[in-house]
Amino acid sequence: MQLPKFGPEDFDTKLCFACGEDNPIGLKLKPVYDGERVRVEFTAGEFYQGWKNTVHGGIVYTLLDEVTAYALLCCGVAFGVTAKSEIRFKQVTPLNEPIQVSAWIARQTKRLVETKGELALKDGTILAEVDSLFYVWARSKKTILWDMDGVIVDSFSFHFAAWREVFAGRGVDLAEKDFLRLFGTRNDFIIRSILGTELSQEDIENISEEKNRIFREKAKGNIKAFRGVIELLNALRSGNFKQAIVSSAPKQNIDLVEAELGLAGYFDCVVYGHEVAESKPSSQIYLLAAKKLEAEFKDCVVIEDSPFGVKAAKVAGMRCLAVTNTHAQRDFEEADRVVNSLEEIDLITLVQRV
Repeated sequence: MQLPKFGPEDFDTKLCFACGEDNPIGLKLKPVYDGERVRVEFTAGEFYQGWKNTVHGGIVYTLLDEVTAYALLCCGVAFGVTAKSEIRFKQVTPLNEPIQVSAWIARQTKRLVETKGELALKDGTILAEVDSLFYVWARSKKTILWDMDGVIVDSFSFHFAAWREVFAGRGVDLAEKDFLRLFGTRNDFIIRSILGTELSQEDIENISEEKNRIFREKAKGNIKAFRGVIELLNALRSGNFKQAIVSSAPKQNIDLVEAELGLAGYFDCVVYGHEVAESKPSSQIYLLAAKKLEAEFKDCVVIEDSPFGVKAAKVAGMRCLAVTNTHAQRDFEEADRVVNSLEEIDLITLVQRV
């Protein structure tokens, strides 16, 4: 089979009949991925019928074909070309009744992907099935850059307690609102913001090390991931998407979190605060991560929980998903999308809708 020739402009799907948001007569499907299957619910109105009160067979196939295409996306294929597809109609599909469409990967090689799909009523009655074979035309270049504290791990209380203890020893009563504003930035940035800019580099390093030691003592054995994080990490790893931790934290803190949560093998690289000259909101740390992963800035999606981090991502020319684990939604005007929890985000949403 001769593969079609496409340029970047051909990947615009806004008018796609199945999923395009700008197609006034389209189906406007928004499938989600549950970690095993891509699923969507659809109710066909009277304009989608063939025989009276029966959904047209072409619409049935379109539903299955579209959800199958998203299954390819979830295994890291940006674009696949259909080599063959076989549909089996089991029963008529009724109008004006919710139907469940799902698809999954049956087998894949470097060049080929075999998929299966089914269309069913809510009670599980199978209406149609499809088996398809796709040529892999292009692998996805989407790259996910994770901030750590406040995004992957719920560590705010440990950091705040450690900083309060350190600053109290220097006569400063650190208020939570003052630390919240700085959470997600590098230690030297926090120290200068609270104690002033006249400190020597040696003083800053000593204070930072003291704080990190206290933080690790408090956090060890108590580290917990935020809800939705591990599920999303697993989905991304299964799809062979590139991922990195990009954190202002020192390497020892990142090592602790990875060990406590069992995150070895999830990330293609780790970038920590002192690998760059400037703290967030500088974009340096995200630019370095993209360089290490050989990713283009436009293909990177950053997951952040702080306004400084969001600013760093946007200055770097990257898309940014903000999660309100430590800041309110109103603080994230620059983010491309804001959610209250990563439980709200599935793999398809992350790589296509942020």
